[in-house]
Amino acid sequence: MNRRHCAAAAITLVCALAVLTVPTQAFAAPPPSPSHSPAAPAGPQQKSLEEVREEIDALYRKAGAATDAYNLAEERAEKQSGEIVKLAQAIVAGQAKIADLKSRAGAQAREQYRTGGLPPGAQMMLSDDPRMFMDGVNRVWQGQQAAKGVLGELTRTQEDLETYTKDASSNWKKLEANRLKQAKAKKRINGQIAAARKLESQLEKEERARLLELEQEAEYKAQTAWLGSGALKEINREASTRGKKAVAFATAQIGKPYVWGAEGPGSYDCSGLTSQAWAAAGRPIPRTSQEQWRQLPHIAVKDMRPGDLIIYHGDASHVGMYIGDGAIVHAPRPGRNVTLAGAGSMEILGVVRPDR
Repeated sequence: MNRRHCAAAAITLVCALAVLTVPTQAFAAPPPSPSHSPAAPAGPQQKSLEEVREEIDALYRKAGAATDAYNLAEERAEKQSGEIVKLAQAIVAGQAKIADLKSRAGAQAREQYRTGGLPPGAQMMLSDDPRMFMDGVNRVWQGQQAAKGVLGELTRTQEDLETYTKDASSNWKKLEANRLKQAKAKKRINGQIAAARKLESQLEKEERARLLELEQEAEYKAQTAWLGSGALKEINREASTRGKKAVAFATAQIGKPYVWGAEGPGSYDCSGLTSQAWAAAGRPIPRTSQEQWRQLPHIAVKDMRPGDLIIYHGDASHVGMYIGDGAIVHAPRPGRNVTLAGAGSMEILGVVRPDR
C-alpha cells in the first residue's frame, strides 16, 4: 500500500480520541443524531444504507488486499530488475576478461611459432653454458605454469559467464511473472474501487453524509468494545527514540489523501505510510502490510508502545501505527485521508515492532 491536513472525519475522531485518557468516556459510541433518523427499512429490491456501507467496506477491503499483492509484486520486480542489472554488468566484465585471456594465450602461441615451436627458455636449455641451461629450465617451467594459469582462468571465466547468463534468463522470467501479477492485481483493485465508488455515487448527498456517520459509529462501537475488554489498562509504555521519529513522521502526513500503491510525499496507502515513517526513522521495513506481519517481530497487545504497527484483519490487509492513548494514525481507504482512529476500531490481527 504508497504515500500523500486534517479532514472533517479526522476532526471528529480527534475529538473522540481526546477523551481516551478518561476510562469512563473513551470512545463511547455516540447516540444517533436527532437530525438523522435511522435508515428506513429496505424494500423488497432495495438495500438499507447499513447494507450499502457493509458492501462498500467489503469492496475496499478486497481492494486493500489486492493492493498488497500489487505492492509485493512491484517490490519483487524491482529486486529482479536490480539483479538483472548486476548480472549484465558481470557478463560484460566476463566477456572483456575472456577477450584479454584469449589475447594472452594467442600471444604465447605466436611466440612459439616464431621460435620454431620452442620457447626462448627451451632454446637456452640447449646451451653448453650451465648457468644458461639452469636459467632455461626455470623459464620453461614458468612458461608452462603461466600457460596453465591462462587456460585455467579462461575455463573458469567461461563457466562463470554461462552461470551469469542462466541466472539472468531465470531473473527475466521471474520479472515477467511479477509484472503479470502486478497487472492482475491492478485490474482487481480498479474493478473493486470502481464498484465501491459506483455504489457511493448512487447515493443522495444526505445519504453520503449519513454513510460517513455510519462508518464512524461502527468504528466507535468497535473501539468501545475493545476498551471495555481492558486492553488499554496495561498499555502505558514510552516510545523508543526511533519510534518517536516514526510517529512524528506519520502524524505529519495527516490530511494527505489515500492513493493505492502510493508512498508519498503527497499521498499514501496504508503500508506506504508505515514503511516510509520507519524509513524516516532510520529503520527500513518491508513495503506491504502482509510482509510487515510476516517478517517483523510480533509482540503482545499489552506490551504495545507508540511506533509499533497494528496489523488488521485476518489476511493482514491493513496496517496502522500506534501513537499512544489507544489511538493509531493510518491511511484508511480510497476517498479518505490519512487520519487518526481508535486502535480497536477494526479487527486486530496482531502487533509488530520494527525496532525490536
